[in-house]
Amino acid sequence: MIVIIDYGMGNLNSIRHKLEQVKIDVQISSDNELISKAEKFILPGVGHFKTAMENIKRLGLKKVLEDEIINKKKPILGICLGFQLLFEHSEEGDCEGLGWIKGSVKKFSFDTNKSEKIPHVGWNNISISKDDSLFRNISKDQKFYFTHSYHVVCNSSSILSNTHYGIDFVSAARKKNIAGTQFHPEKSHKSGFKLLKNFCDYYE
Repeated sequence: MIVIIDYGMGNLNSIRHKLEQVKIDVQISSDNELISKAEKFILPGVGHFKTAMENIKRLGLKKVLEDEIINKKKPILGICLGFQLLFEHSEEGDCEGLGWIKGSVKKFSFDTNKSEKIPHVGWNNISISKDDSLFRNISKDQKFYFTHSYHVVCNSSSILSNTHYGIDFVSAARKKNIAGTQFHPEKSHKSGFKLLKNFCDYYE
């Protein structure tokens, strides 16, 4: 059973719908007891980093998730804001994150001669830099859907893929059982659907 963590922010139902299409047992919940019974987790997110962390703490989710993910080593996939929350700190609200992967979250900053706008919205290629079960049978120049103003900066050993938008930024990363994508697989048609299914079927 996979639990999509409900902390009051995120594109929850579209992810659940995608997984239900392939008969995955999935539930949306913030209930600690149900969370403790799950095999894997998805941490989605759309919105403000500091508000998200405040919600996670207020709902008592930080402690139970750390027990399941850090101590029991259950897999988790963070998506967009949920991906950023996996890191140590964000400039958005000058706020500490969950700190499960070393790194920080920075706002896009471009030279004045750049034509790119903030937020970064739309389809963009990813460049896969490391073989990983998350990208099983997904081509190395596939396009995914993005919508974000902030991006992750982390150690190269954690990076699975990069994307260019004004600068090269991290579009997917993994540390052992903890992974995430800056793009929205649930909005990325066949390739995104494949990535979600890879997480359910192969990710350990």
